[in-house]
Amino acid sequence: MMRVDGLLFDKDGTLFDFGATWNSWAARVIPDFAAGDDALAQRIAHELDFDLRRGEFLPVSAIIAGTNRDAAEALARALPGRNVDELEETLMYAAAEAPLCEAVPLAPYLDGLAGRGLKLGVMTNDTEYGARAHLDSVGVTARFDLVLGFDSGFGAKPEPGPLLAFCDRFALPPERVAMVGDSTHDLVAGRRAGMQTVAVLTGMATEAELAPYADVVFPHIGHIPDWLDA
Repeated sequence: MMRVDGLLFDKDGTLFDFGATWNSWAARVIPDFAAGDDALAQRIAHELDFDLRRGEFLPVSAIIAGTNRDAAEALARALPGRNVDELEETLMYAAAEAPLCEAVPLAPYLDGLAGRGLKLGVMTNDTEYGARAHLDSVGVTARFDLVLGFDSGFGAKPEPGPLLAFCDRFALPPERVAMVGDSTHDLVAGRRAGMQTVAVLTGMATEAELAPYADVVFPHIGHIPDWLDA
């Protein structure tokens, strides 16, 4: 008997390598928002906790595990007078075009999991629009039984609501579902929902940071099939 009947994945840092995807995206869009103003670019980077010189988010950045709204509010602090709702929409569309780097080749990986009879879902603190755009871009949206964003009506991580919505949709006991993620937000949400928790190191957090909240820590999601059978 396998350990679980369902797997619920975070998106950024879990299905997609965070640094390879979002560092390069931020390094491109920050100058776009600054419109050639180097001082403004530095203010934007400061609010986002992004190191322009090194081209990477700082580990303390709230953007790593936050929502699109969190990012818009941070951006607005550097752009006084700009409407937060408009910035949120602009970021949603800009983020949908991020240069994605799959943690593992996702199509065959997900086919293998589905072949075991598992229910598969995505729950991200990104928008549902952004999640679907990213999954569409690598041709795997249809391989998930449910895709949820922070704006899908069930809340955002670390609250357990969206995780329990996945369980409810498919009548799965939470203890028979694993939440898979790269941040403490993911794992705390999983624990609060009564799920098993699987941490992966394709995000910005270290093993030492994640281990207290995880049942197991892996380098990437490719290790999960063997864990299921162990």
